[in-house]
Amino acid sequence: MQRLLLRILASLPLPLLHGMAFVVGELLYRLQSRQRYYADTNLALCFPELSEEERRRLSRQSVIETSKFLFESPKLWLGRASGINRLMREVTGESFLKKGLASGKGVILICPHLGNWEMIGLYISQHYPMTNMYRPQRNKEFDAIIRQGRERFGARLVPATNQGLRELLKTLKNGEIIGTLPDQNPGSGTGVFVPFFGVMAYTPVFAARLAARTGATVLNAYALRLPHGRGFHLHITPASDCLHSDDIEEAATCMNRDIERLIKLTPQQYWWGYNRFRNRPPGKPAIYTR
Repeated sequence: MQRLLLRILASLPLPLLHGMAFVVGELLYRLQSRQRYYADTNLALCFPELSEEERRRLSRQSVIETSKFLFESPKLWLGRASGINRLMREVTGESFLKKGLASGKGVILICPHLGNWEMIGLYISQHYPMTNMYRPQRNKEFDAIIRQGRERFGARLVPATNQGLRELLKTLKNGEIIGTLPDQNPGSGTGVFVPFFGVMAYTPVFAARLAARTGATVLNAYALRLPHGRGFHLHITPASDCLHSDDIEEAATCMNRDIERLIKLTPQQYWWGYNRFRNRPPGKPAIYTR
């Protein structure tokens, strides 16, 4: 049943999916959903300089854009390569990727939850060898759909374990690409507390450690959603040099600063409805009380 529903969504044109997502997102916002609660809380912390009305407007836009992500993703997981490629309207900065691969030390792609991050792996894995870290979903049927969708053009998924890290290291030593989502809450002992929009956030460090160890090229990548369901624009930009620092806290702070700059360009397409500050430094009170 789940696969059938996803296939129905995958068959619909993107403008229609976005129209449906707008309605659902509006409802989620108006009904005081948990997603809105996280977005409101995060934006109050991260953008204190905005007025309450500006933050409320941004929160609403974010909830709607996240709904668009949920409605459009089945089209990406189950659609044909030709259809997905038509949705990638523009790619900016691919020369940085080619230059990094030419160095022979591999490329680390930092892909924040901005726009549609699924689109990045689907496009790049059609043209370049790529390995991504993956956390299995609790629903086994849904997990199988996502895995098959992400791997069907040649990408390889490895678990978020020590074995997975060894596979990523091997990938870089082979001069290939690894992809990572840098703004998820990492497992215990696999992150450090560093600022994210001025708030201490438990931040994953494996990308920084791999960068320092291998000298791989580090790039930021994000696929922004274009208006009126026209598709996506993939942006690839160099990461700051300090991400290669041997000081892991300095490197993680550097990574977060880069992500902040990208988010500020199109803040409404960031995943604000996520409990990013769930983990707190010792002795600090919980941020989310709902």
